[in-house]
Amino acid sequence: MPYTPILATLGYVLDAERRQVLLVHRTARSHDEQYGLYNGLGGKLEPDEDVVAGLRREIREEAGIEATGMTLRGTLNWPGFDSQGRDWFGFVFLVPGFTGVPAERSPEGELTWVDIDRLGQLPMYEGDRLFLPLVFDAAVRQFHGVLHYEGRRLVRHHIEALTD
Repeated sequence: MPYTPILATLGYVLDAERRQVLLVHRTARSHDEQYGLYNGLGGKLEPDEDVVAGLRREIREEAGIEATGMTLRGTLNWPGFDSQGRDWFGFVFLVPGFTGVPAERSPEGELTWVDIDRLGQLPMYEGDRLFLPLVFDAAVRQFHGVLHYEGRRLVRHHIEALTD
């Protein structure tokens, strides 16, 4: 059977000093599978988009800003990730440049700036705690991983960081 995951983007927008990251606290819909968790910005690719165009659109829709710079930091594979058992494959970006002023809310919940060194204190998926340090680590060229979940519980994972 062919592997046909949902393709998605996930972006971590930095403030001008590169000390804080813009996250969404998913509290808008109580039936949201990610309800109560913090996450980067992003979502599903549309059929006519490449990953850069998709991430720009998602950031525009969710935060009301325009991404002017981005770096692909890695990829993640989430087999059977959502409540329907669908596979997801995500392209993870660092977004150090944008224009505009971020909205206070997105359709998923409140947008908030969080100190990068406080990320580990927030409610988030277990796997995010494993790959997020790699997103911000300049010594890591890219990372690629697989995160297996049962509900919100991480049951297996593999992440490989590529360095120079």
